[in-house]
Amino acid sequence: MSIETPLEVRLLNHQAELLAYIRKKVANPELAEDILQDSLLKALRAAPTLRDEEKLLPWFHRILNNAVADSYRRQFTEAKYLEAYAHDQEVPLDPEDEATLCACLRELLPTIKPEYAELIEMELTGGDTAQLAAQLDITHNNLKVRRHRARQALRQRLEETCRVCATHGCLDCTCRQV
Repeated sequence: MSIETPLEVRLLNHQAELLAYIRKKVANPELAEDILQDSLLKALRAAPTLRDEEKLLPWFHRILNNAVADSYRRQFTEAKYLEAYAHDQEVPLDPEDEATLCACLRELLPTIKPEYAELIEMELTGGDTAQLAAQLDITHNNLKVRRHRARQALRQRLEETCRVCATHGCLDCTCRQV
């Protein structure tokens, strides 16, 4: 059985209005409740540093506002990384796209690390990633990381070699290896 301090009692007495305040700023009701609970814990931990109990509610509103802002920052960061991840996902090539790949692409494969070239070649020929991961004795996640690095290496080599056409869309170029 816990003994509530006057600070806890005051905050808990205002819990409904504090939750309503957060819900005006956050559309998700569960997130609003999480923010309130986290803020209450933070306030109770920091309570010994509070000098003037008359300023309790303005002080707590500041904690809430900071928690809401942190929540939005986390959501923005998460969305940014999810978007970047979505761009790195496998995009199957149809036969027509395969036929129009830049001629210099395959010429540049030997100029990057052999294990990266193997991954790119496997991707171009439509190989099974699960089989390749097993063949290389690595996890599927490790294969994704290697594939991402292979794409970056090839992209950098294409930009060094083809310059403008690689940056603006290289589908049928006539540039050759530099």
